[in-house]
Amino acid sequence: MISKKSRTEVREKKHLKVRNRFSGTPERPRLSVFRSNKHMYAQIIDDVAGKTLVAASTVEKAVSSELKFTDNVEAATYLGSVIGKRAIEKGIKQVVFDRGGFIYQGKIKALADAAREAGLEF
Repeated sequence: MISKKSRTEVREKKHLKVRNRFSGTPERPRLSVFRSNKHMYAQIIDDVAGKTLVAASTVEKAVSSELKFTDNVEAATYLGSVIGKRAIEKGIKQVVFDRGGFIYQGKIKALADAAREAGLEF
């Protein structure tokens, strides 16, 4: 019998392939997105220095208090606008988008579009 790999294993393998192609630099850091079943996380990372420059998630009280649910497209849109505003405040305008091995649709696309509307370029 053929055993099927779990979705998590497939996603992690895709993420490694994507990460081999690009990394965040001080001039153009990486916007990394992760989503779990209940929450979404976004952070802007400088891979050369190994530091997180800006972070936001639906776990934070400031973000979750504005949301009815933390795991839908509306939450992703709000999180994208929050991460975009925080990045602009820190002086970050251009980023490389790392979708984390997730398919670019639904919540991931909503977060990316909201971050673009907030002023990030990628």
